[in-house]
Amino acid sequence: MRRDPRRLVLAAGLLVLAPMCAEYVTGYDDSTGDPLALAANLLIFGPLYGAPALLIRETARRLGMSWPGILALAAAFGVLQAGVVDQSMFSEGYRDSPYWEEMTGPTYVAPLGLAAFTALSFVAGHAIWSFAVPIALTEALSPRLSRTPWLRTPGLVTAAVLYLAAAALVLREHLRTEDDHATAAQIAGALAAVALLVLFALSRRSCDRAVREGAAPRPIVVAAGGLVAGLVFDFLPSTWAGVAAGLAVIALCGTIAVRLARSPRWTIRHSAALAAGALTARAAVGFFAVPLGEVAPVAKYAHNVAFLAGAVLLGVLAARRRGAA
Repeated sequence: MRRDPRRLVLAAGLLVLAPMCAEYVTGYDDSTGDPLALAANLLIFGPLYGAPALLIRETARRLGMSWPGILALAAAFGVLQAGVVDQSMFSEGYRDSPYWEEMTGPTYVAPLGLAAFTALSFVAGHAIWSFAVPIALTEALSPRLSRTPWLRTPGLVTAAVLYLAAAALVLREHLRTEDDHATAAQIAGALAAVALLVLFALSRRSCDRAVREGAAPRPIVVAAGGLVAGLVFDFLPSTWAGVAAGLAVIALCGTIAVRLARSPRWTIRHSAALAAGALTARAAVGFFAVPLGEVAPVAKYAHNVAFLAGAVLLGVLAARRRGAA
């Protein structure tokens, strides 16, 4: 891999963009609208989300994984994050959230100690918004480098160490401040799910796709589809019907995207447009989010407007880039 400073710029961009997509875009925390707090929190969220995004992306590009493989790796990190690191998947009152019981109660499965709705929301949310969306958008900023590794071995080791350190810090804080902890059986089950997802990802190692005749829709149409799908998913009720609808949305979008991607006219611009639509949906949902803690309305809505505008502008920039892939 020849030296190219653009690779490090892209890696740094993904390191920052991933936590923004994961934590900041909806503005749900008490740091909403506080630029200094948001910047300071990147010291933890960058390694916690950006480092895994880099590791997923670098692994995929070295092994020639297709997007189903990338999403499987992203889902594996999602299970690891929600099931083992912050253990929110198995919590009955995470961070004393006032709406937690309302969100988990209708689909709570006592033998597993989790709610189906929050499990789906957390894993899909991490897989799509924390990892897949920022990877797609960052790669689209430099199409000619989108299929090549960005980091050498020292960079990969650094990313892994940063993630492990951040994950250990979050887990330690959870065990210190929360009373509701995952059991050994729950952690073992989560790790087993992670292993199965990784094995599936490793089986999706061929980037070759069966080309089909037909044109791909314009990127703006793809973006609109991502926007609608994202809004539908984010506004689902926390019921078994909502779980079924969420799975249906994921399955339908995945099937359509895989089929369209087989067109010879599908490019990285289409992938970026799909990601931008999904990110814009999540930013729009932020206007309806109630932050945890005291946040002034002006700060909240300024935050929402800034991230909505940022999502749209980033999507436009990424979808307009020209080049290979």
